[in-house]
Parts: sequence; structure tokens; C-alpha cells
Amino acid sequence: MEHLDNKWFVIVNPVAGGGRGLDHFPQVSKHLRDARILCEPVFTEHKFHATELTVTAVREGYRRIIVVGGDGTLHEVVNGLFIQQEVRPDEVLLAVIAVGTGNDWVRTFGISNRYRDAVEAIREGYSFLQDVGVVSYEEAHYRQSRYIANVAGVGFDAQVIRKLTHLKKKGRKSRWRYTWCLVRSFFRYKSTGIKVWVDDKLVYNDLLLSIAIGICKYNGGGIQQLPEAVADDGMLDLSLVRPIHFWHVLFRFHYLFNGGIYRIRHILQARGSRIRIESSPEVSVEADGELLGETPLEFSVLHKAIRIVVGADFYRAHKEAVEGD
Repeated sequence: MEHLDNKWFVIVNPVAGGGRGLDHFPQVSKHLRDARILCEPVFTEHKFHATELTVTAVREGYRRIIVVGGDGTLHEVVNGLFIQQEVRPDEVLLAVIAVGTGNDWVRTFGISNRYRDAVEAIREGYSFLQDVGVVSYEEAHYRQSRYIANVAGVGFDAQVIRKLTHLKKKGRKSRWRYTWCLVRSFFRYKSTGIKVWVDDKLVYNDLLLSIAIGICKYNGGGIQQLPEAVADDGMLDLSLVRPIHFWHVLFRFHYLFNGGIYRIRHILQARGSRIRIESSPEVSVEADGELLGETPLEFSVLHKAIRIVVGADFYRAHKEAVEGD
């Protein structure tokens, strides 16, 4: 097996961002060549193909992977890192050039949506060990588990993803597709009786609209669902959204994007390393924009489990914060 020290394995999702993955890859490829980044690009051909390609790449000796896609493609690659048995997941350096629809993961780490800047971050090579979440869920009467790079959503959030997935299968490519699903689901989704345990303590037992659980700050196309999340603190952040009227959201809409989400009194905050969620009836869970299974759910966290390329400003700010502590 060859050890490819300086060569990047590039996983390109051609359908990411409504086809931007394919259409914009010539631009991305040019920026990579101009930066003298040696790479081997491969295009995904079906769902979970990015997971398979990741396993194969690591087995062949690649220790650097670039994801050209969205949060869903990154989700598949991260899960591939934990499936492969060659090395520890944090021995593979992971970078993202965002061409997806939401591109929420890159926002936390100061990685630009501009391809030239994202490639420059790869060339500069500032890296960071981030936590990874693990969710165990019920699907077809079997317990299954999946790794989370960004944020998982329970209840309403998962319903929005279900609607979005349905539209994607129909080939709808509108840039307002997610917003349409969000508004439509808001008026149709019914809050559910949910119990939430954080580190074995029952913290909630009532009707809930939605729960966000994760490692990073952003979800849903720039919404700061978990504004106080720290990606390497070994903890999962939670935002619990109680039943809320449309007017309460409308007049406080800016809080969703400026980090003030907990100023909306219907939204509660929690933090812990182990989460359990039960509901009646069952509700669904999505992770990184991928619809999974149903309750009961169990979440845990793997501390500093993957090594990622981050923006220079994020790296410096994090270093200063650590040294300040």
C-alpha cells in the first residue's frame, strides 16, 4: 500500500447545490492547480458513494481528503472515516470546498464559500481537532447509529428535511426550496410529547416542536441554532423549541441569525455529553441534513475525533482563547 503524503483525494458530489458540484468543478480544479495542490478527483455516483470512496481512499494510502460538496457529502465522508479500519480517523486531514445549498458546517470554522479562499485555506493548512457526535436511532425495528459532523435535528427539523428530500427527488432546484419547506412544515407540523434526559437527568417532559443537538453553531442555511457551541469542548449543545406561534418567530426573526436565539423565550438551552430522547408518538431525526430514523434516540460525543482544515482567522482566535484560559 502506497502512502500518499502530499496528494489529496478529492470527493466531488456532482449534484450538490442543485448541480453546482459538477458545473463549478472546473473552477475549483483550476484554483487547486494554481495553488499547486496535488490531487486525485473522483465523482460520486449515488447515495453513500462518498462513504465508500472514503474507505477505499484511506485503504489505498490517502491521508488527505477534500470534500467538494455540501453538508450531506461531508456527513458521508465523516462516516466513512469511522468505518475504515486502516488508521484512526484523526490521522486523516479533512478539508471542505463548499458547493452545497446550506453550507452550514464551514460557517463555524471561518471557511469561505468563495472557492479561491477555500483553496487558500487548504494551502495554508491550519488544522483543528473537532468533536464528532454519535446518534443511535430506531429504523425498521433495528437500532442503528450514525456519526454527526455538524448538527442533528429532531421533530420539526427532520420534517423539513423529509419535505426537502421529497422535492429533490422530484428534481426541483429552486434556491428557495428550503425556505418553502420550512414555512410549509411550520404550519402543518404538530408539536409532540417529548422527554429529554441530559447526562441521566430528566430536563424536559412536555410538548416540543423541535430539538437541535450538535457540535457546531449553524444549521438550516445560516441559522445559529446552537450559538454557544464549542466544537472541541467534548459536549453536545441543545436548543429545545417549545410550541411557538408564527408571530413570535416573525418579530424575532433576526435572533435566529445573530446568535440571540435564546432571547426567544420559547427556546431553551442545555448542554451535556450524553442525551436520551423519547417521544409519543415517535418523531424522526436528521443529521447534517440527512434523514435517519425515529425515537428513542441516544446521543454521545467523541472528543477531538477528526482533524479538519479551518480558516486562518478561526485558528488564531481559537489559539488565543486557549492561551487565555
